[in-house]
Amino acid sequence: MSARRVALLALLLVPAACTTRQVDAPPPSMGAQLSVERFLQAANERDVVAMGSLFGTSDGALMDTGGTLGCAFKKIGSWFGGTACRKKQDVEIRMDAIASILLHQDYRIIGQGRVAGRTVPTQRVMVDMTTDDGDSVTGVPFVVVQTGDGDWLVEQVDLQAVMAAR
Repeated sequence: MSARRVALLALLLVPAACTTRQVDAPPPSMGAQLSVERFLQAANERDVVAMGSLFGTSDGALMDTGGTLGCAFKKIGSWFGGTACRKKQDVEIRMDAIASILLHQDYRIIGQGRVAGRTVPTQRVMVDMTTDDGDSVTGVPFVVVQTGDGDWLVEQVDLQAVMAAR
C-alpha cells in the first residue's frame, strides 16, 4: 500500500472511531411511571406473579426467589446477617394483600421526582386514585428504584393513604 492510501484510510477510520452512538432511552421518570402503571394494572387483575415481578429493591424483583443452590447460599448467608430466600407462596400472599388495597376504578399520575439521599436511582411517583368503592385518594406515593439491570421496580407504596380514604 502506498503512503497516500494509508493516510486516506486513516482519515476515513478516525472519524468513525470517534463518533458516539446516541441511544434513545426513556428518561428515568418515564421508566418509573411505566412500572407504577403496570403494577396498578396487575393489582386490578389480581395478577400476583406480575406484581411480584414489578415489586422489589435495587437487588431485584421480590418474585425472583432464586434456585435451590442460590437459596442454599442465601440461607448460609442469613446466619451471618444476610437475608434468607423468600418462598414464592409468601410473595404471592403479600402481593394479594397489596392488590386488595389497591383495587381501583381509575388512576392518574400527577407527578414524579427524584428521591434524595439514595445510592441508586430512585423516583417517587405520585398517583391520584379512585378506589373500587368510588372514593378519591390523592397523592399516593410510590417509591420506584432502578435495578442494576436498568429495570424499575416498585419498592414502597403508601397503603395507609389508600386505606384511610375507604
